[in-house]
Amino acid sequence: MGISSISEYVDFFVNLNMGENVSLISFVNNEKLVLKQKLEYKNLPKEPIKKGIEILEQLAKEISEIGEKKVIEKYQE
Repeated sequence: MGISSISEYVDFFVNLNMGENVSLISFVNNEKLVLKQKLEYKNLPKEPIKKGIEILEQLAKEISEIGEKKVIEKYQE
């Protein structure tokens, strides 16, 4: 897994340039689902996937606490 921090996830989301069609929280929730599905694969290392899920959960918590716009601003500085 290449993404190892909240700021990298936010950068990745912003660079996808999905505009107003997809919110950051929707992106985070979808990414968590994908990673949880990958945990079921036998041939993939589990620790990087678990770390990614933890990062996404932290990001979701921040979004709920301070709002999506402020989170993006915080990590785009």
